[in-house]
Amino acid sequence: MSIAEATSAADGGSGSEFRRGVASCAPVLLGTIPYALVLGAQATQKGLSTVELSLLTGLNFAGGSEFAAIQLWTSPPHILLIVAIAFLVNSRHLLMGAALAPFLRDLPRRRVFPALFFMCDESWALGLADAKRRAADGVTPAFSPRYYMGAALAMYLTWVAFTTSGALLGPVLGDAETYGFDMAFAAVFLVLLRGMWKSIAAARPWLVSLVIAALTYLFAPGAWYVAAGALSGLLAAWLTAGDA
Repeated sequence: MSIAEATSAADGGSGSEFRRGVASCAPVLLGTIPYALVLGAQATQKGLSTVELSLLTGLNFAGGSEFAAIQLWTSPPHILLIVAIAFLVNSRHLLMGAALAPFLRDLPRRRVFPALFFMCDESWALGLADAKRRAADGVTPAFSPRYYMGAALAMYLTWVAFTTSGALLGPVLGDAETYGFDMAFAAVFLVLLRGMWKSIAAARPWLVSLVIAALTYLFAPGAWYVAAGALSGLLAAWLTAGDA
């Protein structure tokens, strides 16, 4: 079904756009499940209860910072350190929100705030790519809130459910990384990047971000590589904006 056909179907019932969002997210969900199980298993090894983990993933909903928090978890926990690292890891959401802002500008706040709360890397990439396709096809409005929420809520429910399952199965799974589940995290992002590919010129900020983040990871302790990669990629995009 084309974007225009999907939009026409949506005019006859709002549920069709929501279902389209869920359907487009389904392949990504399959890649999300393994590293959700890994996070849950790691949390139980650090001493968190299933309820505590469910609250963490349900209220924070940002896998990268949750992995960082679990890695730093001690008894008693160093709260300020964990909060600072979580903020640093989640700083990429500032750029993600800025990219979505033009499409959210005309929506009422009661719809914008839930959209931003449920925004994760996967739902952001799907929502932004869908909005750009709709704009290219001349569909107005370009951003479909129901499509986006279909993808975002599917990601949210899957993430919370399977991190909780990982916590329950942790004693049975043992070290979940021995199964290679942690590679699913990188695989999902490669798929998302492939879907947003335009050209070599447009990919230059990605390459700059990758190199700077890798060098920072090798030579600077902590999660500074996240901020370094994000800021260097943003600067590279600004400097090469006229060349893409």
